Amino acid sequence: MSSPGRVALVTGASRGIGRSIAIELAARGYRVAINYQSRESAAEEALRIIRDSGGTAIAVRADVSDQNQVGELVERTERELGRVEILVNNAGITRDNLLMRMKDSEWDDVIRTNLNSVYYCTQAVIRGMMKARFGRIVAMSSVSGLIGNAGQVNYAAAKAGIIGLIRSVARELGGRGVTANVIAPGYIDTDMTSVLSDDVKSGILPRIPVGRYGRPEDIASAAAFLVSDEAAYITGQVLAVDGGMTM
Repeated sequence: MSSPGRVALVTGASRGIGRSIAIELAARGYRVAINYQSRESAAEEALRIIRDSGGTAIAVRADVSDQNQVGELVERTERELGRVEILVNNAGITRDNLLMRMKDSEWDDVIRTNLNSVYYCTQAVIRGMMKARFGRIVAMSSVSGLIGNAGQVNYAAAKAGIIGLIRSVARELGGRGVTANVIAPGYIDTDMTSVLSDDVKSGILPRIPVGRYGRPEDIASAAAFLVSDEAAYITGQVLAVDGGMTM
């Protein structure tokens, strides 16, 4: 899949899915901005892996739930790498709790980080994409955003909101050479899911037809396709990479 040195910004890329996407895109020839908020050593490790493999990347600290910091993130990326042509909205957190016990702060934190960040980052890059008549936007939702999940009303609401946001962007920008799509991962073996109890994990596996948990690389491959030239006629779609959980 072609990637003639295009610039990709991946949010929340210091670990897990975001890290795998950043490394995969760099391996395919993209110049990558690795965004992170607090895990500097992990971001630096991802940066080292890319550079040791001959890729081009930078690591940029920014809280993407803060609009001003998003502006600074995009400005630095474009100053050091060039215009952002690929945006992967991956940053996300969980603050799980049952609705009757959920605190306002748990709701607000998840909505800000998981949904507002997609709005801020997408808005910050689309003018350049429209002017160039080329752009690829991918956002990470979740199977929770498709079917809901007990104890995750905040997370599911944010992830469902991403789908509506990105599909609206796809309609607005489709005529300008910009595509916008969503990936909805299922159970992926990452730091975020490692905190789940063994009982919860054992209850998930029988619901996955392919018989295994997902890997970050499974999502990275899907993202690499959606941002490629080969996916130019795909927009406004939700791709569930979940081993068949939501069939």
